[in-house]
Amino acid sequence: MPPSRRPPSNATAPDDKLGRTRTETVHEALRLAIIEQSLQPGARLPEDAIGESFGASRTIAREALGRLAVEGLVELKPNRGAFVANPSLEEGREIFQVRNGLERTVVQTLSGKLSAAHESTLRSHVVKEQQASGRDAVRSMRLAGEFHLQLAAMTGNQLLERYVREVVSRCSLILATYGRPHSSECAVTEHAEIVDALAKGDFATAADVMQRHLEAVADRALPPIRAGVDIRDVLARYASASAGTGLEAEAAAVPAPQAKGGGRGRPRKKG
Repeated sequence: MPPSRRPPSNATAPDDKLGRTRTETVHEALRLAIIEQSLQPGARLPEDAIGESFGASRTIAREALGRLAVEGLVELKPNRGAFVANPSLEEGREIFQVRNGLERTVVQTLSGKLSAAHESTLRSHVVKEQQASGRDAVRSMRLAGEFHLQLAAMTGNQLLERYVREVVSRCSLILATYGRPHSSECAVTEHAEIVDALAKGDFATAADVMQRHLEAVADRALPPIRAGVDIRDVLARYASASAGTGLEAEAAAVPAPQAKGGGRGRPRKKG
């Protein structure tokens, strides 16, 4: 009887209908949970809980978390474990700046070269966004991000697609951290305008709409930069506000502390 073959490692064997490995399945599920804001910034991600949830080993959970850390969605802290990343405001501004440049390259690559099949796919996607808008915030958020990922995939540039995927995910994390209510929903009308411009080969319009679109998302996601505050200006306002409130009289009524030695203080030096 021939020896039975050893089954492939569940970390590398296809795990779903898409042919993804178990690690890829866990990674993608965690990524969606983060960008859909089901897992909030700072949330702890225990390997054992992840493994139990997906019927996977802690090794697979660790590998998936490692990939998310490389993408900037997870922070790995020594002796503490993994946590959903909690980006700073400065990181947020840098990420949106990089995204602007990447997506400009995407529309430049696709302008005038959009196939009929790709145009149909994008228009169908916009319809889905319209149907979800105002009804299902989580679905609307996911579809908004997928629109940008579809555009990047259509360029055929795998490196560009990878970078766009990373910054779109990280922008979702920024929205979860700092965004105001409903700020995570992209303007569906702007998506439709981008498709129209690309189909016409109008790069200038496509780039302009994309830039305004992303700037609007960033404005809703990030608070404005405040100029440096001069402490004298701040205290001057409070000093003016305190005038006539009796604060000066109360201060004058409090006896000054006396020095030791019979209550006499040291004589002041002249000059």
